[in-house]
Amino acid sequence: MGKEILHLLGSTLAHYGYAAIAVILLLENLGLPLPGESVLLLAGFLAASQQRFTLTWIIAVGVIATTAGSLVGYLLGHHGGRPLLERYQRSLHVSDATLQKGEKLFARYGAVAIVLGRFVAGLRIFAGPLAGVLRMRWESFLFFSFLGSVLWVSAVSSAAFFFGQHWNRLLHLMGRLNILFAAAAVILLLLFWWRETRAKTAKR
Repeated sequence: MGKEILHLLGSTLAHYGYAAIAVILLLENLGLPLPGESVLLLAGFLAASQQRFTLTWIIAVGVIATTAGSLVGYLLGHHGGRPLLERYQRSLHVSDATLQKGEKLFARYGAVAIVLGRFVAGLRIFAGPLAGVLRMRWESFLFFSFLGSVLWVSAVSSAAFFFGQHWNRLLHLMGRLNILFAAAAVILLLLFWWRETRAKTAKR
């Protein structure tokens, strides 16, 4: 991340405090590509180095904001329904077969995708709307979204708080973790494809 963006985030946090953390995380989980992870890292670092924030409040505000944002995203996807999904399907040139496989995958591994998705920027942004469009039960979504929020917000902000003096190393580590969780998601997809292929072969 560039120094200019870090400076902008730092100024925003210094001026607006916890409100900035809440708004940025809420909007990111609504589906906007905002740097929520970097905000938590920076807030945790400032809590350790300058006592502008407290770790407890960072986690509390972060969990509430991410959970609320993902729930609003879920409701938008739920009420937008299939027409919304088909609109994005046409825009992104996704085939019907691929879409059907995605629906089955989400139905079978939706909880895992939501929890792990917190640690992957792309999944974090789209998990809520996608779960709503695919009609995941809202009680299940809310529970696993909250669980994922607690794990993600606590892990990222605590890492910055306790290891904030190694800021550049921490950013590099978070990048590696994003790759790790993305790889885990790919492995789940491959396992699902292998099981489906094996089941079809057994029926012949």
